[in-house]
Amino acid sequence: MRVPIYVLNMREQPLMPTTQRTGKKLLHEGKAKVVQRCPFTIQLNYATGETKQPIKLGVDIGYTNIGFSAKTDKLEVISGTLALRKDVSKKIEERWMYRRTRRGRLGYRPPRFNNRTCPEGWLAPSTQHRLDSHIRLVNNKLKTLLPITYKKVEVANFDAQKIQNPEIKGVEYQRGTLQGYEVREYLLDKWGRKCAYCGKTNVPLEVEHIIPKSRGGTNRVSNLTLACKKCNLKKGEKTAEEFGYPTIQQQAKKSLRAPTCINSIRWRIVEQLAAEHTYGYVTKYERNKLGLEKSHINDAFVIAGGTNQERCRAYEVIQVRRNNRSLQKNRKGFKPSVRRQRYELQPYDLVKYNNRTYRVKGVHCLGKRVILKNVNGKDKSVAIKKVELIKYGKGLLFNLC
Repeated sequence: MRVPIYVLNMREQPLMPTTQRTGKKLLHEGKAKVVQRCPFTIQLNYATGETKQPIKLGVDIGYTNIGFSAKTDKLEVISGTLALRKDVSKKIEERWMYRRTRRGRLGYRPPRFNNRTCPEGWLAPSTQHRLDSHIRLVNNKLKTLLPITYKKVEVANFDAQKIQNPEIKGVEYQRGTLQGYEVREYLLDKWGRKCAYCGKTNVPLEVEHIIPKSRGGTNRVSNLTLACKKCNLKKGEKTAEEFGYPTIQQQAKKSLRAPTCINSIRWRIVEQLAAEHTYGYVTKYERNKLGLEKSHINDAFVIAGGTNQERCRAYEVIQVRRNNRSLQKNRKGFKPSVRRQRYELQPYDLVKYNNRTYRVKGVHCLGKRVILKNVNGKDKSVAIKKVELIKYGKGLLFNLC
């Protein structure tokens, strides 16, 4: 499948992409230089005309993946999916724990200011990360590769109560699950005042998460049940289904985290990108009319106004956190008993070995050897002196599907 070569002029402004044949010719003749390997981008060494065609970009916003596709009247020039990070909330909790411990050792320090209020427009860090990722993908990456003239975003309005209760209607929208109850009293009535797992009655019961918080479960009452102390300890970090109770697992209704997040940022994305917007039912109708299967890339192609244009090979994009300040921990999780400085190479760095490029998987042998991904179909350990650093792996990394 076709893979476009992206072109920049002498002022590092994007021009129309070219073919691999033309790109190789320009490099061979010394008229261009390579500025980026994936997606492959060259910069011209001579002044040229800047005739450009209209390029329309479509963005399918999402909670875990973002689809994007840009096209001209005849060709699709870029497409792919960006997989968003899933560890932001966990990192925030770890930071809170470490800071809380540190503050506990400084009890003599008087309070400096009141930081318990949230400014107008504040978003939770994980939600802010998803908003920033949409903006960063379009403004800091795609617009540096292509002279985009038109942007369109799909916004979806999720009915949170409808997701959990498809039969809800009328005045029921105004009545929450806990109408007239406290949480514990509601759970006692719901589960018959007995342990949901062993069925014991007349024993102390504890409020327990069907899907543990450490596994992505929420504090919503639909994810809570009652268990005796023995069952609660035995279940541990397992879900109810893993613990052997799939029927209880089925009663934990679908999480509303994703639709709530998207509902809170969808119009901010449209505003900050200065883009037009469309709706999911329009995208679905146009996609079915073209006979395309459901995917983030195909949705983005339809959002951009794609019809019969020639498609291009798609990219898989991941987000890499460089983490330069972190020290290695030993096998028991304590630091810094192994070393106090990071090695020169880290995972996802791009290096050259035997005149070919590879991604780093890790470093071992006290930094003397590096593990390269997919060398002749498998990972290979190589002396670090034999590899040459091309580019640090950080930010958005593009890989061809």
